[in-house]
Amino acid sequence: MLPALDDLLERVHVVALPMRVRFRGITTRELAVIDGPAGWGEFGAFLEYDDGEAASWLAAGLQSAYRGPPPPRRFHIAINATVPAVPAARVPAVLARFPGARTAKVKVAEPGQTLADDVARVEAVRAQVPAVRVDANGAWTVPQAVAAARALTATGALEYLEQPCATVAELAELRRRVAVPVAADESIRKAADPLAVVRARAADVAVLKVAPLGGAAALLGIAAQIAIPVVVSSALDSAVGIAAALAAAAALPRLDHACGLGTGGLFVEDVAEPAVPVDGALPVRAVTPDPARLAALAAPAARRQWWIERIRRCHDVLATRAR
Repeated sequence: MLPALDDLLERVHVVALPMRVRFRGITTRELAVIDGPAGWGEFGAFLEYDDGEAASWLAAGLQSAYRGPPPPRRFHIAINATVPAVPAARVPAVLARFPGARTAKVKVAEPGQTLADDVARVEAVRAQVPAVRVDANGAWTVPQAVAAARALTATGALEYLEQPCATVAELAELRRRVAVPVAADESIRKAADPLAVVRARAADVAVLKVAPLGGAAALLGIAAQIAIPVVVSSALDSAVGIAAALAAAAALPRLDHACGLGTGGLFVEDVAEPAVPVDGALPVRAVTPDPARLAALAAPAARRQWWIERIRRCHDVLATRAR
């Protein structure tokens, strides 16, 4: 049941989290956290998303805040290190924030960079971490992805190419042309039909994110309908959103791959003290933001109002969907 808007707005804190490096083109992550009766939830749809897409992110935050997490099957989740599109020389410093991680996800196909930059970054990661996966965020054409797969595997294997091309048809074609496994992210979380990519045999791995899919229940529902492995990943979440994603990963019947939930290290400051990976894994636990951090990281009044108005509009979208 959708909570009353007035009750929701009384529970909202809007924060601006400074980042260590540019990621997804931003250096400050704005989002809202919700102090709910069942725990804390997060609403952090990226600024460019329209209200229809953002409403699913609000639904996820409401589920955490008003309903709580699903029952866990495990209490520690292996995570991958996340390496932004930094110069190869900066890779060791990035990896140092992920102690014990045996898998790394490397951002590639960054605007303004070259395939040679990607290869150098991947080689620097491969020198320290045994399993490497790359994420192109749909930036390559099929021929470009074929060339990239060849270059990036010249000296070692890749666990998979995450969203190398934008469309399901392109992913399916690429999968027929390369030996490297293909993972789908945007083709699931931004699709009207998140199962279309699986029916098209366009992916070997499904990357699922709690917030864009509308919450842990929706994520678990999708995972139950597909026969390919699942990786639970972050949507550049705060400690609150990471906790919700860890809870979803903990509830999956099967979890064979490290999850992309170590992105807390990308923030200079967070709403709660981030959990430190132990042997490459994070604990599954509830997170309660520190009131002092919420105050110190509070967004300026104009930005808070922008988020409040966005929540009003997304709440209306959810109310319409529920009718």
